[in-house]
Amino acid sequence: MPRIYNFSAGPAMMPQEVLEKARDEMLDWRGSGMSVMEMSHRGKEFISIAEQAEADLRELLAVPANYKVLFLQGGASCQFAMVPMNLLRGKAKADYINTGIWSDKAISEAKRYCDVNVAASAKDSKFTTIPARATWRLDPTAAYMHYTPNETIGGVEFHDIPDVGAVPLVADMSSTFLSRPMDVSKFAVIYAGAQKNMGPSGLTVVIVRDDLIGQTLPGTPSMFDYKIHTENGSMYNTPPTYGWYCAGLVFDWLKRGGGLKAMGATNKRKADKLYAAIDNSKFYSNPIDRSCRSLMNVPFILADANLDKTFVKEADAAGLVALAGHRSVGGMRASIYNAMPEEGVDALVAFMADFEKRHG
Repeated sequence: MPRIYNFSAGPAMMPQEVLEKARDEMLDWRGSGMSVMEMSHRGKEFISIAEQAEADLRELLAVPANYKVLFLQGGASCQFAMVPMNLLRGKAKADYINTGIWSDKAISEAKRYCDVNVAASAKDSKFTTIPARATWRLDPTAAYMHYTPNETIGGVEFHDIPDVGAVPLVADMSSTFLSRPMDVSKFAVIYAGAQKNMGPSGLTVVIVRDDLIGQTLPGTPSMFDYKIHTENGSMYNTPPTYGWYCAGLVFDWLKRGGGLKAMGATNKRKADKLYAAIDNSKFYSNPIDRSCRSLMNVPFILADANLDKTFVKEADAAGLVALAGHRSVGGMRASIYNAMPEEGVDALVAFMADFEKRHG
């Protein structure tokens, strides 16, 4: 059966080259006589894989020397707790910007550990925009400021890094990580689940500035302490070795493809094509303010919601799968992460035009 175009929000498509490489090395990684799945995480074979993956990620993002890169478990949701546990550092308050469901989840978890100041919220707009920077009520004494650069479910994305002064900036980059270049030095902590742009689910990457490590809340479990993970090279316990290996293959694929600048240009082209198809149609619409439309997750609504199930069924038959919107918002959603080839977006645009001709 030919490969389909998988528009799932995550776990998402992985680059075919990466899957083929993993297949070829499945039973015997480079003459070791064993699969990466079978390797001791402390053996020289896996240590070389881990070191290369970190070096490639640092190169791709130009990670400054005063930042640690951690390969952890628990997903981004685990970081909702680890961030306040590690970054409050004796303070009692933290700022959060609420732009969607994932921001909301991070806020709810942080309230277990500190006084959360929701400095701005897009709830009144049903999360279709980002509150204007002038309306943010930031606390200059906050331990940190947390935001979600891209809301996977709603399709809202920050296209600039917010300036919050001297307050440490924290970002849940799960669905925009490695999609384009960014200045890591502007952040205190960046975290991202792997299952969108980096590899299979089960791995989470955390990039944390040195000076913020080692002052956890009393009672913080060892597994939630950035210092312990740093001191143990992300191997305090057995790490998600195969996910780490696959992420390394993705990093190498990105490097060979021209790095994040080239990837960012491709992602922009893909998104522009899809938004143009929506905007130039009277049959489809996108509810998000044009200034903050996501390049990764594109929601769209059919003029007649009664056709939603028909659209999904016919798209599936055409090899365009996982286009149903999240249950909380309905409609459709096309997630077009790094591994979605431009041909996949072209195929979706063509299908949408044909569907509109037949049903519009």
